[in-house]
Amino acid sequence: MKERMTFKIFNDKGEEVECEVLFTFDSDETKKHYMVYTDNTVDEEGNTKVYAATYDPELENQSLKPIETDKEWKIIETILDQLKETVQEGENNGQ
Repeated sequence: MKERMTFKIFNDKGEEVECEVLFTFDSDETKKHYMVYTDNTVDEEGNTKVYAATYDPELENQSLKPIETDKEWKIIETILDQLKETVQEGENNGQ
């Protein structure tokens, strides 16, 4: 079983929240490192809330930076859609 990678952040109410890293990736197009994560809360429709940020893997004390452009969001959304399709295909094939 894969070990969970977690970290803590403070939400907009100043409360400490534990987040789980879903995956990280590098973009050749933007030359940035991205982290996609969740706080395991759900929205009104029951979907798990997912967030994304940029980070510097060389830093010991990470500071997440916001996604700055629509182009970056499109890259992230494309990867999320591909992962969702892969998971659904696995479920449909009884895996």
